[in-house]
Amino acid sequence: MSVEVQAGAHHNQIGEVNAWRSRLNVAVRAQAQKGMANTAVLECLSTSLNLPRSSLSIVSGHTSKKKTVKFENISEKTLLETLREAVETP
Repeated sequence: MSVEVQAGAHHNQIGEVNAWRSRLNVAVRAQAQKGMANTAVLECLSTSLNLPRSSLSIVSGHTSKKKTVKFENISEKTLLETLREAVETP
């Protein structure tokens, strides 16, 4: 899944999908230093989507705000449904 990260935000949260860029917005409080934002992105996604942290990994974009996150042990349909619920729930 393609995500765009906003590091140094006020809250950790999943935003909406940017249709133009085809990326999910994820805001994290951690700064983009020494992998702290990467760790925060994975923690935010795993917590918000109720998935084990071990089932997520960043496969590209380690030093960029544009990243690709790999989800394991979850079907695409279930992931999309869970993501939709997480985005709609304030």
